[in-house]
Amino acid sequence: VGLVVPDFVRIPGERYSFEACPNSIIDGHNNLNGAVGVNFQILFWIGIVEICCAKKVFEWNSLEVAGDYGLSSLMPKDEEGQKMIRLKELKNGRLAMMAVAGALTQAQL
Repeated sequence: VGLVVPDFVRIPGERYSFEACPNSIIDGHNNLNGAVGVNFQILFWIGIVEICCAKKVFEWNSLEVAGDYGLSSLMPKDEEGQKMIRLKELKNGRLAMMAVAGALTQAQL
């Protein structure tokens, strides 16, 4: 959805118009960069969240697992089921990264 919608809908403003960004994905990314641009704000707030959750990474003897945000009611109760769900989530993330890389490569070509 995120790679299709910019071809039809734009953020209001001349800087983001269809004429200013003919190649929506690449040119749109370049137009959103800047000292206090949208991309900077997104990275800043994601960084804040990651810093707040970093204790899971640095405390090796912690009982918490990285990526565990307290939604245990959605996980299976047995250990084997939890391992299976974690593996599925890992594979899904890897597949999503490959899909985005392919879509961005196609947009650049």
